[in-house]
Amino acid sequence: MSHVGPTIRPFHVLAKPTGARCNCACDYCFFLKKERLYPGSEFRMPDEVMESFVRQTIEAHAGLPEVEIAWQGGEPTLMGIDFFHRAVEAEARYARAGQRVSNSLQTNGLLIDEEWCRFLRENGFLVGLSLDGPRELHDAYRRDKAGASVFDRAVRAARLMREHGVAFNILATVNAANSPHPLEVYRFFRDELRARYLQLIPIVERENETGDREGTRLTERSVEPAAYGRFLIAIFDEWVRRDVGTMFVTFFDSVLAAYVCGESTVCALRRECGEALALEHNGDLYACDHFVEPRHLLGNIMSEPVGLAGLVASEKQRAFGRAKQATLPRVCRECRFLFICNGECPKNRVLASPDGEPGLNGLCAGLKAFFAHTEGTMREMAGLLARGLPASGVMGVRKAIPRGGRGRPRGRAR
Repeated sequence: MSHVGPTIRPFHVLAKPTGARCNCACDYCFFLKKERLYPGSEFRMPDEVMESFVRQTIEAHAGLPEVEIAWQGGEPTLMGIDFFHRAVEAEARYARAGQRVSNSLQTNGLLIDEEWCRFLRENGFLVGLSLDGPRELHDAYRRDKAGASVFDRAVRAARLMREHGVAFNILATVNAANSPHPLEVYRFFRDELRARYLQLIPIVERENETGDREGTRLTERSVEPAAYGRFLIAIFDEWVRRDVGTMFVTFFDSVLAAYVCGESTVCALRRECGEALALEHNGDLYACDHFVEPRHLLGNIMSEPVGLAGLVASEKQRAFGRAKQATLPRVCRECRFLFICNGECPKNRVLASPDGEPGLNGLCAGLKAFFAHTEGTMREMAGLLARGLPASGVMGVRKAIPRGGRGRPRGRAR
């Protein structure tokens, strides 16, 4: 098979060992509809596919000291814990001398128990736990197949993982139900769950029967752009006064990275796509987790002669990545915040620009409001980091500013 050469950048694959199969039936989950792509499938990744994926991923990153392997779904814990024991054993067999293989697992938490926690802790897994806030906000759209609440089971998973020393992040969607309650959501995670890492995922859900990125009509569950901006701003203002350096919000860190490094660290805000792919249970490789659609199928890692690395490096995948910039409307190309968001994720580009061009992000108004509100503070934190000081130093400055009053930004980003 082909190996990744020195000119190929590292890539990240979300492996879905159960495909779209899940023990929840969340109202906003587009991926449940992907079962239609594989009629009659049992949605269980065979060991030979798992082992080939592990081997090819490690081979493709042979020159790097660390390789990341991510397990997602559907709900990956439905595979059972023995599957992951075998995956870890395969990683140990194929890892190069001195090379570390790290694993992450995204879960709804329903099956997490003491045994799972011991396994996750012993093998250094980073877990992403899906929770949308306190009970009434979490239960608005997240329930099991019988329509029952899953809140208590998800919270139990968080507490078990904390007790066992399992590293975990909270993955919280921002939707029509919880977006009016930003501080209630944030303080629940910080104070009640004592979580320290929070990823906010805006729901921009197209109304169709396929789960594909088609059509421009959004569901009523989708977050309104202005509400999304207010949600982010309210949490940011609390975070920047008291939690910098102790509570880590992925979106805030990613925006700060754009000020420090010139480009964000997360896929949605980078200039190009194409480095975060999705692997189905049968070995089919897709361009992106949000584009598991027939037209974005690159091939199967078990049958394509070029293998995983060759599919990632293919012209089809490169074209997918370049399209993020190539399809930006003029209003985005001329925006002073382009260096931060680059049009954000293509999956959310559902609007037409004021000039009538397609491709404007559905969250644009909220994102621009957030970027404008935080510009001065972001520049202050970037300045602290440039001087070798911790970004948390900004908290002293923010506490000195009366609530409702803010300093003017120090400059305009072009």
